[in-house]
Amino acid sequence: QLPTGLYKKVLVILHDSVLPYMNEPTLMMDFLTVAYGIGGAISLLALNGLFILIHQHNLEYPDFYKKLYSLLDPSIYHVKYRARFFHLTDLFLSSSHLPAYLVAAFIKRLARLALTAPPEALLMIIPFLCNLFRRHPACRVLVHRPGGPADMSEDPYIMEEEEPSKSRALESSLWEIQSLQSHYHPDVAKAAAVLNQSLSEMEDDISGLLELSAYELFDKEVKKKAADVPLEFEQVRGLFGKKNDIFAEHFSLD
Repeated sequence: QLPTGLYKKVLVILHDSVLPYMNEPTLMMDFLTVAYGIGGAISLLALNGLFILIHQHNLEYPDFYKKLYSLLDPSIYHVKYRARFFHLTDLFLSSSHLPAYLVAAFIKRLARLALTAPPEALLMIIPFLCNLFRRHPACRVLVHRPGGPADMSEDPYIMEEEEPSKSRALESSLWEIQSLQSHYHPDVAKAAAVLNQSLSEMEDDISGLLELSAYELFDKEVKKKAADVPLEFEQVRGLFGKKNDIFAEHFSLD
């Protein structure tokens, strides 16, 4: 049993400062699989090392996607290692051989959690979901299903289900993104409206959006040039500004 702080310090540098210099990186399989099962930020950090072992050293992890699915909770859009996590999740979901029910479960869970996510995370996750639809056309039924559930109570998707195959995500629709089309931030609403149109074949580059912060988003809004707004040229008379207003006889604007 290692202290949490030590786990984090080791896992942050393991994938690029330790594994490449080991004669037998497979010796780290047990350590990384145990770290991946701990949960929280430690599991997120263990993903880097696991990816190298799976991709380059033929590590088999039968419940890998089930565990990755369980890591998706409301904090995922707020954690310090958000960019690293979504970069790796993008890689893990890039294979066209993944079953549609699995990808649909990831899409649906990320969309549900997006309802409470900050704007800077939403501007990253919406293109992320669009890329998943481009790679896995079978999941587009979530967008184009007519007469989908009107609200959460009618949605067949089971958010609490830990097994992606039993979540019934493919029976649902993506009403969460439609809700985001009325988001208070205009950039988010504009990004969510993309799903109303047919998606292009070219994937969106999300690398520049993974590190987007609230400060950068605010700074961008501050630097926008405001358009000239036409003002009322006719002098207001009365309470409601109408001619022959009966209130003007009894109330004055002075």
